[in-house]
Amino acid sequence: MLNALEVFTTVIVGVMVGVEFSVAFIMSRILNALPEDSRQLGHAHGGRMLGALMPFWYMGSLVLSAIWAVAGWHHRGAGLVVTAAGLLIVSVVMSILLLVPINNRNKTWTPDNRPADWKQQLSRWDRYHYVRVAVIIAAFTLLAAALA
Repeated sequence: MLNALEVFTTVIVGVMVGVEFSVAFIMSRILNALPEDSRQLGHAHGGRMLGALMPFWYMGSLVLSAIWAVAGWHHRGAGLVVTAAGLLIVSVVMSILLLVPINNRNKTWTPDNRPADWKQQLSRWDRYHYVRVAVIIAAFTLLAAALA
């Protein structure tokens, strides 16, 4: 049963990393290449879509990692799993404190009501997101190493 939990958790976190990596390095570049109104509307739509899904994915990944850490406490690799769970906590805290406030504003903007500094706010979100992606990649790497 522990093996199934380990593999399932690693896959769930790995797919989350893939989605967030894609947002950072593919989707943002595509959206940023669009004309201003389309760019901003695309970011707002993405914020609404992923903003509804990602909290469950982040918390689910954290809970699965925590269960793995507890269930596998006396097994090899437990320290890696605990560290990965700690990094996932960091990613959740970063999300709540830094990214979600910008996303919550952005997802309500239209070309008619967006603030003058909307580009700067989206650039700030991107910078924070790059750091968060690095954190979850590190967590995923630790989980994958704990499987070995």
